[in-house]
Amino acid sequence: MANLTYLKNVVTLELFSDKCIGCGMCVTVCPHSVFVINDRKARILNHNACMECGACAQNCPSDAISVRSGLCGCASIFIRERKHGRIMRYFFKAWGYPV
Repeated sequence: MANLTYLKNVVTLELFSDKCIGCGMCVTVCPHSVFVINDRKARILNHNACMECGACAQNCPSDAISVRSGLCGCASIFIRERKHGRIMRYFFKAWGYPV
């Protein structure tokens, strides 16, 4: 999916290049083409396209990827914050506006 972006700069995805063995499993399982293999190592191509599904981390044989599934995902934010009536306040804070 080209140019897919979620909330900018809030994704918990981390790639530890020193642990990467270049197997390409992250490229295979990622539904939004977040990763590429370059020089026999995985690289993050589009960090903000990550939807934090966790498929990459769960399938990485060398534990080179960390992502906290659902932590910043839109659905979990709306469910959690709606219960407390703080949806807009959360997003204003996330976007850098003073609340």
